Amino acid sequence: MELSDAIRARRSVRKFKKDIPVPQEHVQKMLEAAMMAPSALNTRPWQFYVVTDERTKQALLRVHPYCRLETAPLAIVVCGRPDKQPGHGYWPQDCGAAIENILLQALDLGYGSCWCGCYPTQPRADGVQKVLGTSAVPVAIVAIGVPDETPAAKGFFDPSAVTYL
Repeated sequence: MELSDAIRARRSVRKFKKDIPVPQEHVQKMLEAAMMAPSALNTRPWQFYVVTDERTKQALLRVHPYCRLETAPLAIVVCGRPDKQPGHGYWPQDCGAAIENILLQALDLGYGSCWCGCYPTQPRADGVQKVLGTSAVPVAIVAIGVPDETPAAKGFFDPSAVTYL
């Protein structure tokens, strides 16, 4: 898939075919894509949690009721590591770049995905942090699987949001 096509075809998928797992080699490819994202001073301030266990997904749903894990066979939780950027605060943007790479790689592999934000909503981030047993800051839960819906495009070009100088 051409990059331009992938950017325009990406959708937030909230319903997945439940019994179709994501093979480990595809998970690896998504994680490799995530880690190719740029980061301030190349500090790579991220930590990834791959969740396929039903009990853990249910625990994540309890602390983040808006994430779409009911039918998703896979979740990748992207967490920030502020400790890797002392004196700088770009880890949320760096994690966002990694998340976008996961979304685009998932699409290229034939999967749907949904970016479910955690940080900066502190109660949500704290709850996810507790479920994972980590001190890293949960930025987002990315639900991934074979889509069981075809959402319409919501993104569009808005020339009024552009100023040329």
